[in-house]
Amino acid sequence: MLCVFKAHLILWASFIRYWNMALLSKTEFYQQTLAQVKALITDETDLIANMANISALLFDALEQVNWVGFYRVHNQELVLGPFQGKVACIRIPLGKGVCGTAVTSASTQRIDDVHQFQGHIACDATTNSEIVIPVKLNNDIIAVLDIDSTSFDRFDKDDQQGLEAIVNALAYNLAQQQTVEY
Repeated sequence: MLCVFKAHLILWASFIRYWNMALLSKTEFYQQTLAQVKALITDETDLIANMANISALLFDALEQVNWVGFYRVHNQELVLGPFQGKVACIRIPLGKGVCGTAVTSASTQRIDDVHQFQGHIACDATTNSEIVIPVKLNNDIIAVLDIDSTSFDRFDKDDQQGLEAIVNALAYNLAQQQTVEY
């Protein structure tokens, strides 16, 4: 009986959280999400654990997304890291696709229609828009945060700024650690 009560309590808490999120402006939503990310990663030194929690949080909180995750730079290519969503491409050459382009250009890639992006790598054919933010540590790009949506034009400037702030919080957390394995 206690287990059923807990399940109902969790269900109601989720409903209230989503209802409150619907009433927030996008800026307020990202401020709250950033605060949650900081609470999750503060004092945690394991990069993979932090990437996993950030992926889960964003996948749960963002609307109209079908994939959220990280690719790590390893041996001059991107290698799949923690993610939420359907199975994904495991390795992406630097400079290829939206993720590889984000690394070689060292800039966020916000793509309204991935089908118009030359060299797009279709890990999931249902994806129509994508945003990829480089994770920088000591001026080196060590990973990218990749978020896909089945909706066209899903990501705007506010999403970009909010997600860049989240990635910056991860990078800051990494920089504060004495030893970082990635």
